[in-house]
Amino acid sequence: NSKLRHVEKDVLIPVIMRDRAKELCSDKVQAFTKCCKETGFLMVVKCRKENTALKDCLVGYYSDPSFYEECKTEYLKQREEYRATGIKKKKQKITSNI
Repeated sequence: NSKLRHVEKDVLIPVIMRDRAKELCSDKVQAFTKCCKETGFLMVVKCRKENTALKDCLVGYYSDPSFYEECKTEYLKQREEYRATGIKKKKQKITSNI
């Protein structure tokens, strides 16, 4: 059964999208994090270029229908495994500093 509840469409799948997009944009995450650490409280002004690059990368994935479908398929696979085994898959720890 691949019907999705409201919470799955609007919360659970977007969580997978966010996590995967952060991984796929990791170079931009690292550049922004490095800039923030080096700049201190002036990061709002000094890290604008890195922040824009990171946002553009993330939004590119968030607005891609095929990326949504990939993440939906991944979610449905996880849900099916959980329903079959009763064992919830542990969420991978993302090691970025965001």
